[in-house]
Amino acid sequence: MASTPSVSELRRAKFARRLPTELPTLAGPAHGTVSLPVHLAWSGLTQFDLDQPRLRMSYYRIVLAEGMHDDLVHYLNRDLLISMWPVLRTLISRDIRAVWESTFTELTSDSQAVA
Repeated sequence: MASTPSVSELRRAKFARRLPTELPTLAGPAHGTVSLPVHLAWSGLTQFDLDQPRLRMSYYRIVLAEGMHDDLVHYLNRDLLISMWPVLRTLISRDIRAVWESTFTELTSDSQAVA
C-alpha cells in the first residue's frame, strides 16, 4: 500500500513544478519600478521600486510565493535573486526555500560568495 504524501510534500511539489530549468533564464528587471499583475499582487502593493531594498524584498517574496513558471522567468532577476538569497531565504516559507535550494546549488550557503 502506497503512503499518502504529506501536506509539505504536496506544497513542495506544487512549487517545484513552477521552477525554471536553470537560474540564467530569470531575466526580469534589476532596477526601476515594476507593476505586478493582480494574479500575483492581489492584496496590498502592486508597484515596487526595485531600487528600494525593502520594496525589492517584498516584490521577490510575492513572486516566489505566488508566481507560476512564466511569472518567475519574467519578474525575477538571476543576479538579484542570488545576492538577496541569504536574507530572502529567511522571509519565505520553508517549502519554497527547500525547493529552490535543492534545485539550484547557487543558492545554498556553501556555494555563496560573501553577500
